[in-house]
Amino acid sequence: MIDRIRRGLFGLCAALVALAAAPALADALVDNVDGVTLDADGKVMRFTGILIGVDGRVVRLLKDGDKRPDRLDWRADLRGRTVMPGFVDAHGHVLELGFRAMELDLSDTRSLDEAKARIAAYAAANPERKWILGGGWNQEKWGLGRFPTAADLDAVVGDRPVWLARADGHASWANSAAMAAAGVTAKSVSPPGGRIEMEGPRPAGVFVDAAQDLVQKAVPKPLPKERDVAFRKAQDMLLSFGITATADMGTSVDDWLALRRAGDAGALRMRVMSYGAGIEDTVRIGATGPTPWLYAGRLRLVGVKLYADGALGSRGAWLKGAYADAAGQQGAGFMADDVIRNLMSRAAMDGYQVAVHAIGDRANAQVLDAIAELAPTYGGDRRWRIEHAQIVDPADIAKFGAHGVIASMQPVHQTSDRTMAEARLGPERLTGAYAWATMLKVGGRLAFGTDYPVESPDPFAGWAAAFTRTDADGQPYGGWQAQERLTREQAWWAYTQGAAYAGFAEAQFGRLAPGQYADFIVLRGDPLLASPGDLRGMKVEETWLAGTKVWQRR
Repeated sequence: MIDRIRRGLFGLCAALVALAAAPALADALVDNVDGVTLDADGKVMRFTGILIGVDGRVVRLLKDGDKRPDRLDWRADLRGRTVMPGFVDAHGHVLELGFRAMELDLSDTRSLDEAKARIAAYAAANPERKWILGGGWNQEKWGLGRFPTAADLDAVVGDRPVWLARADGHASWANSAAMAAAGVTAKSVSPPGGRIEMEGPRPAGVFVDAAQDLVQKAVPKPLPKERDVAFRKAQDMLLSFGITATADMGTSVDDWLALRRAGDAGALRMRVMSYGAGIEDTVRIGATGPTPWLYAGRLRLVGVKLYADGALGSRGAWLKGAYADAAGQQGAGFMADDVIRNLMSRAAMDGYQVAVHAIGDRANAQVLDAIAELAPTYGGDRRWRIEHAQIVDPADIAKFGAHGVIASMQPVHQTSDRTMAEARLGPERLTGAYAWATMLKVGGRLAFGTDYPVESPDPFAGWAAAFTRTDADGQPYGGWQAQERLTREQAWWAYTQGAAYAGFAEAQFGRLAPGQYADFIVLRGDPLLASPGDLRGMKVEETWLAGTKVWQRR
């Protein structure tokens, strides 16, 4: 009897020793890759395989010579292609991207005449549409020297309302039928935080910022099924660019329901960090605070999106001094100092993260001062965010470091807005414009995105712009305000870990490491060795989420 017990104990010990010596088992292996990621300190790491657990998280990164497990549920051979973490877009508008794909898109038009021809063709091809909706126009790109007018639209479509958003979403263009449907007349008054462009005594047809609501209230709202289609279109577009996670800035209750319907149907193939559209919608979604991660880490309400001012292109950005190309205009703040502090405080009391849109130097100063006042009251890890932070007075930039404020910025805005910013501001106020490197030097945090559909969701274009400060044509030579260039690795970090950190998600995704979700993209060519031009031209071949292929280029 004793011998049998001894033999049993010996066998058990031997089994435990063998188990301890065996390599860790994983359910899946993605192998034969030219893998590249950044570690927690922003240093480049190379690997040749990824072990993935049943929960879709990375178990281990393998290098050449590391033993591969013998027992696997499955193995994928990627034939030496490049694998890198999926991009995280820190600032986008998911449903708007989808609707732009379903409506009239003027983003690539180069002149008013080209836009008018596109509008006329669209109206003729869609006679059943009661309203012609769309956007993407940019009078600066057209070289028009003015805003377009209702008369311009009436010349091509006069039988039904036309309502078209400017590229930045901070102004919209209406024809006479749209203004009539909304009851806009010569007696209409610009609301606080908005401006009706006038032509003599009558509205000219362009409505800036809050004035857009005067017409928007008459526009038919999308049906829930139309929102579902818009989401699916947007998701496919984002995955095709290698974006595996995104912040959705300004999620309405209807948007949230569309995201939840996708999750309920098992059709949510990316991760969305949601920021409610103002306090009311945020509280209606989250009630007492941020939601937990839903659908296996694919959807979470994180915080609230507020607006301090408008956009530079429509002269709605709130400046400390007058616009250089419009004497007497300084833009407008959307809220008094006490109002914005009260809203930020209301959000912080329930634990919502606060993200405030601020483009002009006066608006950025207002938000930074509000953070300085509120931060001691609402301690802990708050991660206050300023969205865009495009034009900041150099005297205020150090305030980003004082409380670790996240500068959620979009490198492609610098390249597309450069000449317009020069005209709007004049050379003396460009020092604090799109100041990425300085933000890091003072201790601020960078999170990069694209602000799609204002810009293309393509992260490679933004990555290249961030370390060159030049556009796709290599202009201007040497880079615009070249002292604000980042290193290639710093820019990559801001598009991955920086953006994940900005949404309290750095423990979940943003790099490839044990414990992180296996969210990655497959390319041909090494983005760390590519020229800026080649980097801009890179195409994603496959996109994987939690170790599952969710998109493939045909």
